Amino acid sequence: MSLTVQSAFASPPMPREWTWQVVVRPQRQTLGIDIQEDGSLFFAVPSDADPQAVAKTAPSRLPRLADEVERRRRGGGEPVKELVGGASFAYLGRRHRLKVVPAEADGRVRLHQGWLELPDTGSSRRGARLIAEWYAARGSRWAAARAAPLAERTGVTPGGVTVRDLGEHWGACEPDGSIALHWALMQLPTSLVDLVLVHELTHLKISAHSAAFRHRMRMVLGDLESLERRFAAAEPELWRGAV
Repeated sequence: MSLTVQSAFASPPMPREWTWQVVVRPQRQTLGIDIQEDGSLFFAVPSDADPQAVAKTAPSRLPRLADEVERRRRGGGEPVKELVGGASFAYLGRRHRLKVVPAEADGRVRLHQGWLELPDTGSSRRGARLIAEWYAARGSRWAAARAAPLAERTGVTPGGVTVRDLGEHWGACEPDGSIALHWALMQLPTSLVDLVLVHELTHLKISAHSAAFRHRMRMVLGDLESLERRFAAAEPELWRGAV
């Protein structure tokens, strides 16, 4: 990469305390920006990037980036996503880049050839809702199948398993014997989603978080404590639709 492109990112100028890296991605057509968990920035640019175009694009993103960088550094607040091409979204632990595509009749999000394709709605909030709906629909199919063997090992038969928006809760055990998971959990690796699934399935047998409750969970998840530590570390970074 030419030093001219590198200097384009420093010219806005970038705040001195920021840590950032620029890499070339030949397959990209537009500038991509990803904020890491520690608040550092990762800029992905096409191999034929025009330094002047980069210099014009980067400053417009700085105010929005500053808020999120500060939040990451503080380690608090709800993660925010910018719905632009190249933004990173995880599904069951695997990361996919966002591709904004022309709006079609059905207006649905889809995972296609490794890209998460979002129809261009002209509204970040509408786009976020579409992505949440995609997580919920795809996650419901996956979770229903995933829960079956876990339910058998737990010794229960759930009335059904759905994935939807649960507000501040990651899981819920309903009075009719069904369980629900928050759609944001679908960003996690499968082992951590299993942790929440087994937690809610166990509630069908034991309502309180007692020693007996944890013993039954541990019978299904032998590495229960390790999974709980990993979940506690990952949970603050889960995107829940904020744009």
